[in-house]
Amino acid sequence: MAGNSSRRGAIKKTGKGNPTAGSGGRVKRGLKGRGPTPKAKDRPNHKVYKERAQQQRSERARPKKKSNADSEWVAGRNSVVETLRANMPVTTLFVAEGAERDGRLREAFQIASDRGISMLEVPRHEMDKMTQGAVHQGLAARVPAYEYAHPDDLLDRAAEAKEPALIVALDSVTDPRNLGAVVRSAAGFGAHGVLIPERRAAGMTASAWKTSAGAAVRMPVAQAVNLVRQLKAYQDAGCMVVGLAADGDVSLPALDLATGPLVVVVGSEGKGLSRLVAETCDQIVSIPMASTLESLNAGVAASVALYAIDRARHPG
Repeated sequence: MAGNSSRRGAIKKTGKGNPTAGSGGRVKRGLKGRGPTPKAKDRPNHKVYKERAQQQRSERARPKKKSNADSEWVAGRNSVVETLRANMPVTTLFVAEGAERDGRLREAFQIASDRGISMLEVPRHEMDKMTQGAVHQGLAARVPAYEYAHPDDLLDRAAEAKEPALIVALDSVTDPRNLGAVVRSAAGFGAHGVLIPERRAAGMTASAWKTSAGAAVRMPVAQAVNLVRQLKAYQDAGCMVVGLAADGDVSLPALDLATGPLVVVVGSEGKGLSRLVAETCDQIVSIPMASTLESLNAGVAASVALYAIDRARHPG
């Protein structure tokens, strides 16, 4: 009879009371668990995955950001000579008409000549206008705006060198000399770049360049619109994030994360790490001091931490 499930070869249509109904009961591999469903951002055919990939490509394709000013002026004989010695990318050297020739002026001319830097003689009142009334002593240099790297470029440098990433992040450090000192230490101890916030922090000004003693030429500095968000992005990329603070839970010599991909966060000169940044860190690390009354500024703290990490990565 049609529809009679007792017929030979017939299969009951409902699964109730019949565990063999449906493909799960008939196909062995259908019973095998497939685990949790991947998130949309991890599924190549999902719309969210494609949109995220497109956004990342767009961000990487954008040109490097320049600082707010198109150029910066360095005025004064000592400042200009130090700028030239630091290998800053000076575009033009200006000397006031009738300026007295001394050893600093001659050295500036010699370095500019060796590096092919344009030299122009201008009336003194014109130089006053260009430098906005600065005490230029008859000598000034024009420096182009600094080109900041993209935060992902720092990870790329580590990958190209086939080394675990080492990045120094500064949390609202406002003294450009401290920034320059950190850039210099980062270059000296094998870091792959320095990350700074875009706002309320020191940028790569002429002062930072000079303090870096030329290291800024070879050490990329990247800006983050939101420091906490970028630190989390580094964590997603496999890096551990440690912050330096006097009350850290881990002493720097006992840091067992030094040999892996690492981001070291240094706080501001007065307040240290901000609350949100500290909460984002995987560990808070302290630098042992002989006296509790002593403290280190951002530049020195970064140097000490980088030295310890370098020793852990290259023992002996």
